[in-house]
Amino acid sequence: MNTEFKQRLFERHKLSDPIPSTQKTSEWVEQLLGILFPEMSDEDYPLFGDLDDAIYKNQIILKELMQPAAANIPKGIDFCCNGFYQEIPKIYELLLMDAEAITKGDPAATNKIEVLRTYPGFYAIAIYRIANIFHSFEVPLIPRILTEYAHEKTGIDIHPGASIGKRFCIDHGTGVVIGGTTIIGDDVKVYQGVTLGALSVKKELAKVKRHPTIEDNVVIYSGATILGGKTVIGKESIIGGNVWLTKSVPSKSRIYYKGNIAQHSSTLNS
Repeated sequence: MNTEFKQRLFERHKLSDPIPSTQKTSEWVEQLLGILFPEMSDEDYPLFGDLDDAIYKNQIILKELMQPAAANIPKGIDFCCNGFYQEIPKIYELLLMDAEAITKGDPAATNKIEVLRTYPGFYAIAIYRIANIFHSFEVPLIPRILTEYAHEKTGIDIHPGASIGKRFCIDHGTGVVIGGTTIIGDDVKVYQGVTLGALSVKKELAKVKRHPTIEDNVVIYSGATILGGKTVIGKESIIGGNVWLTKSVPSKSRIYYKGNIAQHSSTLNS
């Protein structure tokens, strides 16, 4: 590289805004998950004081992570950090319900310990729920760093802005994509390769609801693609594998392919 180009790079480094460390952010969330779930931890906390100290250190690290972006955090570091840890008990209960739903929903799952320790679906959901808190506080970068870290590790891409209800189950999970304005109700189950995406990627639609709404008790099988902010999948519906949907379907619908033709059957009383 010539000197002129290196000078150009130097000027960019000099003028760039400070950003949170990706490595330190991932280490922080791994520590937090280990604090919440001993099944996900390689650390032991034999005394209450040991756990309390670990939580305190986790809080200190979070404040340090947020410091580079302090000027761009509307509510301030202290408000967001304190608010985050106040939300943790609620998130913890949601995650226990998610783990239970995955254990019950997957015949291959022998127990909840296995789900907590080894299942990529649970891991991606856990990090999403943590990232979603930061997103709600308008903390820049950290939510995306977290969900992209989970994406890298699991192949599951959940935008931190998505709204996901109770007892969410991702089975297998590789290739799942959930867009940032997606709304998912309670007791929803999705399989690998499912896309909940947008019909258009125009930049001017960034603040518009672009992704579908999935109501309660819906099952979406592998490879299904559901697109559009006005698309609503009614509660208790089943979307079959490889189905492509850009329009709403009513409650208790059954959408599947027979040959190369999409079939829609309603089973309201059957």
